[in-house]
Amino acid sequence: MKLGLKKDEVVLVPHEAGWKREFAETKENILKYTSLQPHQIEHIGSTSIEGIHAKPVIDIVIGVVNLDSLGKDFFTGLKKAGFYRLQVERPDEIVCAKFTDTTFETKTHFIHLVEWGNKKWHQMRFFRDYLNANEAVKKEYELLKVAFFKTGKEGITEYTNYKEQFVQSIFRKMDELN
Repeated sequence: MKLGLKKDEVVLVPHEAGWKREFAETKENILKYTSLQPHQIEHIGSTSIEGIHAKPVIDIVIGVVNLDSLGKDFFTGLKKAGFYRLQVERPDEIVCAKFTDTTFETKTHFIHLVEWGNKKWHQMRFFRDYLNANEAVKKEYELLKVAFFKTGKEGITEYTNYKEQFVQSIFRKMDELN
């Protein structure tokens, strides 16, 4: 199993059973170096959706009590687990990544730090669970992702924007259920 994408690279590969195992090993490593509890760390993103093509990058959501109170010790622990804080600016989220080596060219894992129980925490988990529970919707999402490569567009921003309407439609389903 090969993980990783270079900056702005978008590649989809067939689902790999090893992604689940890689997440479990990564979670154990994060737990070893931080004071996080197991229920605070979950596998999200397309690699957590059974049977669909995905970018070969493991996405993880970590729920914390308060993003503003995360201290140097917390990020030192994540660094010992192989993760570096990125200078990505997103509302209510801190992003960290793991790389293949010290050139920092190829990212293999992302951590999305959000506040436990907030809307982003619920949305990321709901998206995964909803697609895993609905085969037709899962296949629709996979076809949408594959269709991106026929548009002539390139790069992660274009790819993310291309899928955004679909993603938001799933988030609205969560709101409708609540």
